[in-house]
Amino acid sequence: MLILKAGLLLFALVFLLPLAVSATLYRFEGTGAGWRTADRSSAGLLPPASRTPGAVVRVFAAQTVRWRGVFAVHCWIVFKPEGATGYTRYDYTAWGEPIRMNGFEPDGRWFGRLPEVVFAADGTAAAALIPRMQAAITGYAFRNTGDYRPWPGPNSNTFVAAVLDAVPEVRVSLPPTAIGKDYPYDGRWLRPTPSGTGFRLTLGGYAGLTVGWVEGIEINLLGAVAGLDVRRPAIKLPGLGRLGVAGPDGPSTVPEPRAEQPT
Repeated sequence: MLILKAGLLLFALVFLLPLAVSATLYRFEGTGAGWRTADRSSAGLLPPASRTPGAVVRVFAAQTVRWRGVFAVHCWIVFKPEGATGYTRYDYTAWGEPIRMNGFEPDGRWFGRLPEVVFAADGTAAAALIPRMQAAITGYAFRNTGDYRPWPGPNSNTFVAAVLDAVPEVRVSLPPTAIGKDYPYDGRWLRPTPSGTGFRLTLGGYAGLTVGWVEGIEINLLGAVAGLDVRRPAIKLPGLGRLGVAGPDGPSTVPEPRAEQPT
């Protein structure tokens, strides 16, 4: 009985209390304009494509729409191959064909919510990633009308997680509030983490455990994630996300490859 009470108290503190705090903050911040009239303009997080000759890769995340914003973010991907004069944005959405290309500004506000950069690569590093990420998008299994499911997946975050799986060297972890990132899009319930530095066990996206050097320790319960980041000390809480030390350069990045020295 004591163990049960301790477990219930831990669940309340780690899962229910953070969600209650997030809901309170969301209430005070306001839900903003209706989704039809909400601001979707550029947030100014990308340089003008016409003045950026090199390749660019970005992964963005922003608080999602309506009450779901209490506990979830929406992630998307942006590419610009070397020499291209415009960006290409990929979202996975509930309306129309799930994989939506250039439906919004590349770095646009997500229905009024300011996005954050989750991952960034530029130049030759980005150029090396783009073909494999594009191949993962083309080969994504849940690409037909009706495949999208907001919970437990496959949703927008499942899609982005699948694309990042194709490039484990980027060693990036989606925010703990990216509900759906743990959905087994490839049917495997036990698999390496996207960074390749650990393993992930998921029970159809409804529950799971992730242990990895990049991802840290994450417990997924009905899509809500709580955990610890050991590499960059932080706690991960449902609704509130990651609280702790930021990376040395902000978002995760892939450095430019070093030129080989003559011998």
